[in-house]
Amino acid sequence: MSNDVNKLLKAKIPCAETGIEVKKTLCDICAPNFHCGIDAYVKDGKVIKVEGTKEHPGSHGLLCPKGASSRQYIYREDRLKTPLKRVGEKGEGKFEPITWEEAYTEITKKFNVIKESDGADAVSFFCGYSKWYRPMLKRLAFSFGSSNYGTESSVCWHASDVAWETMADGFSVPDMARSKVHLGWGLNPYYSNHLGIAGLEGYKNRGGKLIIVDVKKTLAAKKFADIFIQIRPGTDGALALGMAKIIIENDWIDKEYVENHTHGYEAFAEYVKEFDLERVHKITGADKEKVYEAARLFAAEKPASIHQSASPITQHINGLQNYRAMNALLGLTGNYDCPGGNFPLYPFDFVYQMGGFKTKEGEYYDAVRPKQTKPRVGEVTYPLWGKCVDEMQMSDFSRQVLEEDPYPVKALFGQGMNVDMFPDPGKMAEALKKLDFFVAVDLFETPATKLADIVLPACSSFERGECRLYGGGYAAFTKPVIEPLYESKSDVVILQELAQHLVPEDELLCAGYEAFVDYCFDDLSVNVADMKASELPIRVPESKPPVIGGTREHGCHTPSGKFEFDSELIKSIPAEYGLDSLPTYREEFDDIRAGREFILSTGVRLPNAIHSRLHKVPWARSMRPDPMADINDEDAARLGISQGDDICIETIQGSVTVKANISSTVLKGTVHLYHGYEEANANALLPADWTDPYSGYPAYKSIGCNIRKVH
Repeated sequence: MSNDVNKLLKAKIPCAETGIEVKKTLCDICAPNFHCGIDAYVKDGKVIKVEGTKEHPGSHGLLCPKGASSRQYIYREDRLKTPLKRVGEKGEGKFEPITWEEAYTEITKKFNVIKESDGADAVSFFCGYSKWYRPMLKRLAFSFGSSNYGTESSVCWHASDVAWETMADGFSVPDMARSKVHLGWGLNPYYSNHLGIAGLEGYKNRGGKLIIVDVKKTLAAKKFADIFIQIRPGTDGALALGMAKIIIENDWIDKEYVENHTHGYEAFAEYVKEFDLERVHKITGADKEKVYEAARLFAAEKPASIHQSASPITQHINGLQNYRAMNALLGLTGNYDCPGGNFPLYPFDFVYQMGGFKTKEGEYYDAVRPKQTKPRVGEVTYPLWGKCVDEMQMSDFSRQVLEEDPYPVKALFGQGMNVDMFPDPGKMAEALKKLDFFVAVDLFETPATKLADIVLPACSSFERGECRLYGGGYAAFTKPVIEPLYESKSDVVILQELAQHLVPEDELLCAGYEAFVDYCFDDLSVNVADMKASELPIRVPESKPPVIGGTREHGCHTPSGKFEFDSELIKSIPAEYGLDSLPTYREEFDDIRAGREFILSTGVRLPNAIHSRLHKVPWARSMRPDPMADINDEDAARLGISQGDDICIETIQGSVTVKANISSTVLKGTVHLYHGYEEANANALLPADWTDPYSGYPAYKSIGCNIRKVH
């Protein structure tokens, strides 16, 4: 080999001499509203390098540290290689390889026996990350006859939507291009949405005013905020209600909107009188002058909008109510469904994505929806969730399996099921052990796969094709850049082949993923063949920009037909559940903090991690090799704790030992711990029932704790 070719190979230059090809795919490590474009450099059937796709209409060549780690992610040493059948005790980790046909035959036999003896609802179907195959899994559950379909949205995202369902027309987004003031509640794009950084910079360059509310002093707050309000975890509702009081007392409300388009204003205005600045400061720790100025600016400089994170506001005991209180500011000031304000952008067009054109995703699974079913898991415990979300609430799964109330659940088909994602993972593990039959589908070995009866190996986005949408009316269908590693298969191929055994009468499901996409795109002028013919996303001609102002003309999808401060939907829930129709603030978590000095918030973002998916990827793990807790520098000095010291964090549920990361960015009296490390699982510090009674969401982000230095 010539020296010149060696140089080309070393530089990984794609050309005939090196045999390196550049193939386009996407990164599906994090949420589906990103899924950045990737150029995969492939040689001899192996990915040797990744870069962002510069021509991609969504990501424009950008990759975050997670996406940049894709090569190491897909070649993790703990990839599952073959279907496995348990031969030891559950949890013992003893398996033997079997064929795919043997696996499908065993699953079909076990599920049908349970269906015959206990009914189809005794078999449950669950999807974790990623979300792209969910409609097929939902159709499989429905076609089998079970209503017990659930997703990781039981702990992420859906509570935000439930909050909006009690007030107006589903999740709303800010019209940043026309906003004069933007209230960034939990806005931290540097860690959680790197594609949003350029938009924020553009907004500031246009003269937009930015208020940021957060529990940590983030880079976004330091760089962009005109007003930064730092609060204690879980006190968002008290701050929002205090701002509402200021707006009402100073007559800064939008009288025309409140009088003509809202419901329950008088009761809301009476309730917020309790939240004077002194009380708000006492609860939240927020600077009183900043709270007043933020309320004035948001109300006076119209139009104004609010950034609403998917989960940080809702993952508290009073999370859904906190979220409603925040949204109430839009109704008070007339900044809902107007240019420059927030406008409803729901339902999604296709698998949690927006493209500006309607697909037939809902019809795909509704066509086989079972007519006679039992209440979904969690529907009795969390009736508001049951009214608003067409899924079981997995936070209640372990309780129902162990107590068999209101009926036994005996089997679970779990794609991306991870016991560590739930509070008290030990209880979830106990429930999985009790099941008659548990199937785990995953890319990697996890604590859940060790508890399974059958384990099926899935492949990554580099090893399969996937359809997804991007803003501006774009759709794409990727092609595999490498063959599936080992004996792994795409999640949708697994669902198709299992359906051919379990529900062979469902011809559309048995036809597979491309048939599903073509069905969903049936009313559009673009199909799978068109998308696959292009290396880049293509524009769908039927795409239209969002319509703003529809609720002002036609009303909201609420019982009153208006934006509701006082929810008629919540009033329909039986009184014994104790749910308040106004967005009240309760300090109930103080009871569980009794005798504990600090508030623990788990799950705070890191730039190199998304849940547990990258802790075993060397590049990503090197950015924070040890699990660490952020603690305030004054608290650390008082307790004699230095940077890197081992500290024990103890709650009512248990304790973990991690390294101390001393920081002035967090408030005194608070501790912030990232989750997903198997050796120090943050979620093990929360009781299984430490949940919001409205949504069932675990209160990951506020529970009492003590910390001490470990000698």
